Amino acid sequence: MFFSFLDELRAAGIPAGVKEHLVLLDALQRDVIARRPEEFYYLARATFVKDEALFDRFDQVFSRVFKGLESDYGVAQADIPEEWLRAIAEKYLSPEEMEKIKSLGDWDEIMETLKKRLEEQHGRHQGGSKWIGTGGTSPYGNGGYNPEGVRIGGESKHRRALKVWEQREFRNLDSTKELGTRNIKVALRRLRRFAREGAADELDMDATIRGTARQGWLDIQMRAERRNAVKLLLFLDVGGSMDPFITLVEELFSAATAEFKNLEFFYFHNCLYEGVWKDNRRRFAERTPTWDILHKYGHDYKVVFVGDAAMSPYEITQPGGSVEHFNEEPGATWLQRMTNTYPASVWINPTTQQHWGYSQSTQVIRQLMHDRMYPLTLAGLDDAMRELTRKR
Repeated sequence: MFFSFLDELRAAGIPAGVKEHLVLLDALQRDVIARRPEEFYYLARATFVKDEALFDRFDQVFSRVFKGLESDYGVAQADIPEEWLRAIAEKYLSPEEMEKIKSLGDWDEIMETLKKRLEEQHGRHQGGSKWIGTGGTSPYGNGGYNPEGVRIGGESKHRRALKVWEQREFRNLDSTKELGTRNIKVALRRLRRFAREGAADELDMDATIRGTARQGWLDIQMRAERRNAVKLLLFLDVGGSMDPFITLVEELFSAATAEFKNLEFFYFHNCLYEGVWKDNRRRFAERTPTWDILHKYGHDYKVVFVGDAAMSPYEITQPGGSVEHFNEEPGATWLQRMTNTYPASVWINPTTQQHWGYSQSTQVIRQLMHDRMYPLTLAGLDDAMRELTRKR
């Protein structure tokens, strides 16, 4: 069983080796966990998974390899641990019912009775308050209502289950999934570079200990607080074909503002031209010349464009190609100036990567960005942050 588990993990792209396999076997031999499926799940995940982006893949493999450990109760024959049955009896039987059960005999007879009751069910049940099924008020199954129960299969309805065996807790951390704010923050942290700047208002414990030991008296040493030293320029495409991605881009923007203190953001539409803006309601009245940005912010800034790159190719390559105004210079010229001034620059595209090849404008933008276009997924953001931190 464990060898097939190892093969399945490798097939899913999880780097599981013999070393991890031996560690797992050694832990089981030494009884470092209780002999319960959920304990084994967490032990195996801690042993094999080194990257939280692989949690969802691990959950799927674990469910496929060990499927049926708990979800096949009443359908397939299985040895049911006594402590499980005892816990079920104590949880769901009233004191009066417990007294009635005690009349059956000792605990061994009670456990045998409960086992037989579980074995009696051979088919699907809808509704009711006793069997494993859907609907009804039984504490086992799905789709019904019970103040506290065990959901077996199906989808959550009231979110009251005490235990769900196949629930994948980190589904949105898979590398192929689009992200929420929390997970975008996790990906953006790769870009952070800490430096000590400002007033020395933080106690340096190590230096204080060394100085005290050297001098023979208390030698207090202070240091500046560590702050994120990365400087980021964020350009966000708004309007038109970007409307379906408003929520996703808002999450990215929220995560970026939380992670980077030295962040400046600007809006543009479709392609970068001679002007950008900070307030969409006043985008014609209050614009910032792109030349001012190129002259104001130093070459050490990182630049991130966020847009779907979906437009007419003429909006990029021709003067006057913009759909909102007459641009004297092509958008391609401004993108080239931006990438020449800021070598660390990337383009984040919220559309599915498989569709990029069908858009001529996307191919043009990708060439202008020197192929530094990445999808808005965990893996895509991770690759983009690696590119921005690469030494040039």
